[in-house]
Amino acid sequence: MTAAPRTDEEVPGWVRDLGLPGLADIHVHFMPDRVLRKVWAFFDRAEEHYGRPWPITYRTDERTRLATLRALGLRAVPALSYPHRPGMAEWLNDWSAGFARRVPDAVHCATLYPEPGAGDYVRRALAEGARLVKTHVQVGGFAPDDPLLDDAWAALAEAGTPVVMHAGPGPVRRLLEAHPGLVLVVAHLGMPEYHAFADLAEEFDRVHLDTTMAGTDFTEAFAPLPDGFRERLAGLREKIVLGSDFPNIPYPYAHQLEALARLDLGEEWLRAVLWDNGARLLGLPAR
Repeated sequence: MTAAPRTDEEVPGWVRDLGLPGLADIHVHFMPDRVLRKVWAFFDRAEEHYGRPWPITYRTDERTRLATLRALGLRAVPALSYPHRPGMAEWLNDWSAGFARRVPDAVHCATLYPEPGAGDYVRRALAEGARLVKTHVQVGGFAPDDPLLDDAWAALAEAGTPVVMHAGPGPVRRLLEAHPGLVLVVAHLGMPEYHAFADLAEEFDRVHLDTTMAGTDFTEAFAPLPDGFRERLAGLREKIVLGSDFPNIPYPYAHQLEALARLDLGEEWLRAVLWDNGARLLGLPAR
């Protein structure tokens, strides 16, 4: 197998050598500038929150960030955002719709929050073309199975729209039992409850896991992949989707790809994870 990339400049050649048309990364953030700056300010105080620094590698303007992703080989650019209080989700959805209109290769994204009318604005976002949804229950401080979200989840399950989610395995199981048609993409391979989320991916046909930050040197220092998990990743080849958390990562993008390559699960596994699975969820062409 071709040596994994060590720098961003090496990524496009490595991807071509794998026979892929590009990268299908499902976990990329673009959001209103004032919101993104608040996110960066949070990570600037990471030693208070996590006990270790978290430098933002791609702290650049929107145009530069888009150019960086295109140079890396992303063929579609998600714009994931998430609210932390009521009344914010619909405003973020309006911004995301505008981003999708002005950025030709953008993935039109949406978000939600448990509040009256959530089902209505989710249905409106879907009607306007949203094809990927993000929710972060820890940041929002809510349970994914909150009854105020029932109509929104029903709409997303009916549409088959993928939802990238941060949550605990227990609440996710309850959500899936209520809405088994949901297409869920659990962020970070479910870190740190890796095996519990692998159980869900094996049990529910439409549950996927994204690779965001998993296996990197940064993450292995505090939430290492557990014994036996590498073998489970091999068996879940069709359920594992490339995610990066760009731009809010404390290392070069190439390191995420290097971390996946050093799992040593083979080129077909990499091709499925880096392109096939994400392309299927995002509606991109098959290779």
